[in-house]
Amino acid sequence: MAERTYRIHVAAELSGVRVELIRAWERRYGVLQPLRTPAGYRVYTERDVAVLKRLKKLTDEGVAISEAAKLLPQLLSELTATPAANGDVHGSAAALTFWRDAALMAAEAYDQGGVSTVVDDVLSALPPLKAFEGVLAPLQREVGERWHQGELSVAQEHLVTQVVRARLVSLLHSAPEGGRRHAVLACFPDEEHELGLLGVALRLRHAGFRVTLLGQRVPAGDLGRAVASLRPELLGLSAVTDSGKDVFRDTLSQLMRALPADLSVWVGGAAAVAHADTVTRLGARLFSDERDWERLLAGE
Repeated sequence: MAERTYRIHVAAELSGVRVELIRAWERRYGVLQPLRTPAGYRVYTERDVAVLKRLKKLTDEGVAISEAAKLLPQLLSELTATPAANGDVHGSAAALTFWRDAALMAAEAYDQGGVSTVVDDVLSALPPLKAFEGVLAPLQREVGERWHQGELSVAQEHLVTQVVRARLVSLLHSAPEGGRRHAVLACFPDEEHELGLLGVALRLRHAGFRVTLLGQRVPAGDLGRAVASLRPELLGLSAVTDSGKDVFRDTLSQLMRALPADLSVWVGGAAAVAHADTVTRLGARLFSDERDWERLLAGE
């Protein structure tokens, strides 16, 4: 027997959630993925109605939608009839989107505690790399983009960054420490944004590398002396803030002169991507996507 379905107005009546709210939650959170009839009408299943009822109950009890949203994986798990249908609920695209949007809503309300609660829920539900790649990194990118577009204030951007940075440092402390291959990671001399570098450190540690993390604003001379002493297999540099082609070229040239000629140097970050030709011309490797990550691990 086919599963019973309802048009949106009926689903609204059955669940007690207004039509405009159903559409808003669907658009913003991806809560529901309604089917379409041959005529093009959107229809909702009994499971969709049950999800709406659960979310309404939570909000009626005083739970903010930003808090209710992060419970979606649990709600979906409870409503799924069989283990086979359940799958990896916590790691599903819908769950990851819910967590990110819930954190963003908390940021918009200047609720740093709310952001912390969402992030901690993510870390308790997902393995470290999945949490970073599926939620923390995309969240930080979107926060940065919204700040550049004027949709979030500096304060809102900072309150998210502080939470994400603290959790990344914690993840690094508990990450594997051994490894035959050694990587040194540092920011450009005038670079203060280090979240991307922390993420690379986390991924390298879980890939079996021993990592020396130097962090923000590392002068060329100090970096050269550190590399000469540590003799790593590779060096990762982060350049996020773009001060123009000439400044980027001069800075990277100074850094490369301070380093051994045979050292494998990878440069990542928004400024590096913007000046990819300069990175290549000066003898470094550009780190910009997952294919580059595979090359890095392969020792190319």
